[in-house]
Amino acid sequence: MLALAPVRAHSTAARPLPSNAYTDPAHSRDPSVLTTPNGISPAVRDELESALRVDQAGELAANWIYKGQHDVLGRDPATGPLIQDMWDQEKKHLTVMNKLQTQHRVRPTLLWEVARLGGYGLGAVTALMGREAAMACTEAVETVIGEHYDDQLKAFEQLPPDHPSVPLLKEVIREFRDDELEHLDIAVENDSQKAPAHALLSTVVGAGCKVAIELCKRF
Repeated sequence: MLALAPVRAHSTAARPLPSNAYTDPAHSRDPSVLTTPNGISPAVRDELESALRVDQAGELAANWIYKGQHDVLGRDPATGPLIQDMWDQEKKHLTVMNKLQTQHRVRPTLLWEVARLGGYGLGAVTALMGREAAMACTEAVETVIGEHYDDQLKAFEQLPPDHPSVPLLKEVIREFRDDELEHLDIAVENDSQKAPAHALLSTVVGAGCKVAIELCKRF
């Protein structure tokens, strides 16, 4: 059996996580987790809503991708824990995104079931192709998501910096971006680029992610 690279400590593990504000009951009454900016232009409001709608749908899909992979590869003594570790982070991401969606009064995507079923199918199919293909799927998905979060951080510069929710929102997005890029690195370290037809698989999965992002912005 090929040895996998060990699961690395997450880059955010050494410092307090901004997302803990949404999971720690001690912060449950903070304005930063309860309020949303008012008085912003319709264009900025649309940008905020479409961003969070995509983020929520993306974290939903990511959860189901890892579930699909885990259902196929979870019993492997090396690959299973690796997938579980990344999946556990995505579970927290989704919990926080669900709270952000409520806080900022964002309509969830109408493509919720598509994201769930599509994510599971992608995870399971690539895992059935082998662990390298499963890691190639992770590499492709996390590449797109990392870039997407970077674009969001630039767009969020339009939000009022003095509103209590805005600094926390930006920090959460940075945290999640770093987590996704950590997953990308883990996938590469664990032979994603040795997958059969790696370039084609990466192109197809990446293009699918980009289409999904645009659809969830609108629907």
